[in-house]
Amino acid sequence: MVPFGKTGAFVAASFSLIAIYAASATPIPLYGLYRTEDGLTYTDLSLSSVVYFVGAVSSLLFFGRLSNHWGRRLTAGLTILLMTTAALPFMTVHSAMPLLIGRCLQGVACGLASTALAAWIVDTAPERPAWLAPAILSCGPMSGLTLGGLASGALVEYGHDPRLLPYWAIIAVLAICLILCISSRETVTPKPGALSSLIPQIGLPVPARKAFKIGVMTFVPTWALGGFYQAFGPAMAMEQLHSSSALAAALVFASVMAPSPIGASLAGKVSTASAQRIGMVVFTLSLTAVVFSLHHGLLLPFLIASVITGTAQGAVLSSSIHSVVAKVTQAQRANVLGLIYATSYTGAAVPTLIAGRFSESYSLVQVLSAYVVMAAIGCVAILVFAGQAAEREQQPG
Repeated sequence: MVPFGKTGAFVAASFSLIAIYAASATPIPLYGLYRTEDGLTYTDLSLSSVVYFVGAVSSLLFFGRLSNHWGRRLTAGLTILLMTTAALPFMTVHSAMPLLIGRCLQGVACGLASTALAAWIVDTAPERPAWLAPAILSCGPMSGLTLGGLASGALVEYGHDPRLLPYWAIIAVLAICLILCISSRETVTPKPGALSSLIPQIGLPVPARKAFKIGVMTFVPTWALGGFYQAFGPAMAMEQLHSSSALAAALVFASVMAPSPIGASLAGKVSTASAQRIGMVVFTLSLTAVVFSLHHGLLLPFLIASVITGTAQGAVLSSSIHSVVAKVTQAQRANVLGLIYATSYTGAAVPTLIAGRFSESYSLVQVLSAYVVMAAIGCVAILVFAGQAAEREQQPG
């Protein structure tokens, strides 16, 4: 088989990146079914998100440089096979363990995808339009999560076998991705040293440290909210919004994930510090509106507030990441991005674990109220420190 050229490899890597994240969202609309029919608890559901984040962090730390040694094509193929394997435990979920195993494998696969597939996209990106590759890298995961959640929700709601059909569907998509990747051009010459590459090498250069400290105040509250929606989105739809529809559960999840690319685009129109400050203010206020509408069981206001929250989240994240990456050299970017994502995943995992414990004694509205407090603390910190950083940068000499 003659390999696809550079353009074909770019399309294959881009499509595969989106599909990997779509696969990771496939179980989420089924959480309500697992809870009502199989007796899984809020703690079980929150743990499923925690093990997903732990798997992703571990993959970023230990496997992030494998594609430099094994090649992009081989590593991408193994990533797709791993995500395909992750679908198998979900087909037997009647207790927490298969769910936890599947989510952990999905996390590892997503971590690999965010390094191997992302690097392959950069390697094969067309020169024009120049914005295309960055747009896919920043918007692809969120788009995949949204598409995967909505497609799975529709199949669960209208398909004849909701426990199996979503997984068979995503396996078919992943099979297409595997064929495309196998048929695509390699951009890296395999070299020895794969074992030594497993030793984590994540560093933070001095020029980026202040920006990173400010960024952490946005990474943690925004990613934590994403973790909450992953774990409890179906429960919010069922218990607070009075809808047992799997599609409604998918819409709840998508409402905060889908708008992130819009926020990232808007952030590019203002300075980094302004995007951080405005974004965190809007994020905190709209999240307060989410809690209010959830408390009163108002579905439409809840979805609108979630969309605004997701848009603000995208603006804050993109501006914070840009503020850190802009201060390092090209050779340092991979390690710095690894640290950013490891911090963000950890910032999502810990609050989700705590939320799972408290959700057994408190309502989801009360638990989500704690996320508003977290967002408010981050907002105050950003208003103070991002403003000071911007003033220092404007001072001459």
